[in-house]
Amino acid sequence: MGTARTIPVWDDVTAKTAGWWDQTSTRSDHDVIVVGAGIAGLSTALCLLRDGRQVLLVDRQGIGGGETLRTSAHLASALDDRFSVLARYHGHDGARLAAASHAAAIDWIEALAGGAPDGCGFRRIPGYLFPCDGKASALEREARAAQRAGLKVELMPGGLARLPALGPVLRFEHQARVDIDAYLLYLARAVREAGAGFLRAEATAIEGGPSPTVTLRDGSHLRARAVVSAANVPFHSTGVAWLKQAPYRTYVVAGHAPKDSIPDALYWDDGDPYHYVRLLDRGEAGETLVLVGGDDHKVGQDDDPEAYVRLQAWARRHFPSITRFSADWTGQILEPADGLAFAGADPDHENVYLVTGDSGNGLTHGTLAALLLCDLIQGRPNEWAELYDPARRRWASAGPWLRENLNAGAQYRDWIAPADLTEVERLAPGNGAVIRRGLRRIAVYRDGAGVLHAHDARCTHMGCVVRWSREEKSWDCPCHGSRFEAVTGAILNGPASEPLAPCRLDADEPDR
Repeated sequence: MGTARTIPVWDDVTAKTAGWWDQTSTRSDHDVIVVGAGIAGLSTALCLLRDGRQVLLVDRQGIGGGETLRTSAHLASALDDRFSVLARYHGHDGARLAAASHAAAIDWIEALAGGAPDGCGFRRIPGYLFPCDGKASALEREARAAQRAGLKVELMPGGLARLPALGPVLRFEHQARVDIDAYLLYLARAVREAGAGFLRAEATAIEGGPSPTVTLRDGSHLRARAVVSAANVPFHSTGVAWLKQAPYRTYVVAGHAPKDSIPDALYWDDGDPYHYVRLLDRGEAGETLVLVGGDDHKVGQDDDPEAYVRLQAWARRHFPSITRFSADWTGQILEPADGLAFAGADPDHENVYLVTGDSGNGLTHGTLAALLLCDLIQGRPNEWAELYDPARRRWASAGPWLRENLNAGAQYRDWIAPADLTEVERLAPGNGAVIRRGLRRIAVYRDGAGVLHAHDARCTHMGCVVRWSREEKSWDCPCHGSRFEAVTGAILNGPASEPLAPCRLDADEPDR
């Protein structure tokens, strides 16, 4: 079970590695436990293994079963939150360290991918930022900020001759792209060959201490010298992460264009939400795939199945050589209030470490977090530690933080809002709705066979009423982004650590 029903263009790494996993642990004491087998967890595991540590990977779905394989796989040190903004939040030195740390992550990925026979599709390419309004003034400001952060940039007022619809562009050198399915599989093999253990289990809690403990769904406990929470968003009882970041759903479409009709590069605009584009060397002979993403919205809010149509229209307007579209999917990203991820020691739990808040740069954030966490666990200094510290406070970003938390709080109005549907009999197959039963709210889904599945609509994280996602056929929390499977109520995304409780439509209280 993945985190969504839409299908990306990437190969199913989860299925290819399904036979690697143990279903139970033969021991309860471990050296380092890493919870999460995506880009951050696997990279952290490999760094620690290379340093002589023993690692147990724990994941409920398998390798790439979370958000890593739902990316478009940009590799950029030219961060999408703009260096003019990052300098305001973190100072010029902070912006410089952000650029340098992402560049170091790209270098690390390049070095690892270089050992694969096919190089995992890694390629160094330029990146182009262009204005959504066609005006160069914002680019001029960003060029100055990016240069001060140490990036090599060039303002091109005349734009690109082969893509005139973009208007003026800001060119960033030494960016990259990678085929994330090939890279993740190669990374996972390196982790396995280095001696890591793989446990297929659902972690429900982490407690810090001299020997921190991971609790599994079956009630068993695993102890370690250190624990890394790399499950996209922390599911254990720490408030430092979900209070400082907001969950967004992003959309991607895959178009087909004649080979060499679009210069190979990364492209992104400065809209809000912004659009992002990369090429992929796949498709029929003589074609290139063009991955186009954007149209982000808060998880559980502004649900809109026409997002794909808008993305296709935008792509045809800016890249007119696209002839058709063959795939679309969604992913979940976490936007920190101050634009940078969280990676470091959990201030609430001794010997527990966090990585979360990818901010649309998940592959580089996850990789640099691995380098940072390995240093911290090994007791080495790292110049990025303060910048990415989960306990940090950046008062300059108080405005975005306040807006996001007020938005989350406003979603509790669903408890007094009208129900989605008054008569369950009217619910069509393949759809879900929240209904009232007295003071209770019940999330009801009718599957393709006409069978009804009912769950308590109260999110198990902090009690918001979940909402139905028409795109992914899931129950999504509009407060903090937890998502649940429609038939079983199982967790698809945290920070919830418990599934939705099943419910009988003819009962006064939900079955638990």
